[in-house]
Amino acid sequence: MSKFENQVVVITGAGGGIGRVLAVSYATENAQVVLIDKDEHKLAETSELLRQSGFEPYAIQLELSDGKAIAPVFQQIEARFGRIDILINNAGLGITKSPYELDMDEWDYVMNTNLRGCFLCSREAAKVMKKQGRGSIVHISSTRSTMSEANTEAYAASKGGIDALTHALAVSLGPDGIQVNAINPGWIETGDYSSLRTKDHEQHPAQRVGKPQDIARACLYLTDPENDFVTGTNLTVDGGMTKKMIYVH
Repeated sequence: MSKFENQVVVITGAGGGIGRVLAVSYATENAQVVLIDKDEHKLAETSELLRQSGFEPYAIQLELSDGKAIAPVFQQIEARFGRIDILINNAGLGITKSPYELDMDEWDYVMNTNLRGCFLCSREAAKVMKKQGRGSIVHISSTRSTMSEANTEAYAASKGGIDALTHALAVSLGPDGIQVNAINPGWIETGDYSSLRTKDHEQHPAQRVGKPQDIARACLYLTDPENDFVTGTNLTVDGGMTKKMIYVH
């Protein structure tokens, strides 16, 4: 029997990319997967993909930047399944724009989706997990919490906030049996992997660009019921890129 058999796993941003692979990974482990995404079409695509493999997901459309809409969704999940065992806060977005031109509404949209949404989802899931005496929350952060490309201030700030939120929630929720961890992905290619160049792969010490499955395996590790001594940590999954010194010669 799988360690995740019949566990209720809630995944935000499940409409595509990493979120879709996470959904498939947990469903394959015989978990009950709850899919959350703002894009109704992509949500339907992920749901159909799982059904074709013999799984029956539960899908909910939700705009995470609408803070007032989050609590009712988690109440709906609890009413339907009676429990929440795992929450993966995967949803996130960015706006690439000069800090001289980024307006307040754009900043707020990124922060409210990525950071506030992450906190509110965690809080509502934790209310359910506390009743059970255990639970696991994983935030999908980014290596961009500590390093950046130009014109990504809102995204970087939101991910830095998620890193801090991770250890804060781990301390606050630990007495309730709830683990809180984060994964900081590097370059994870969610498009056409075959189109990548040799130099794209070779710039990584691991000699390849990452795949969504790399993040899924990290999530399975962090949410494994036997790994209850791992909490408050940020697991970097980046092929070694943040440890590589780069000089221009």
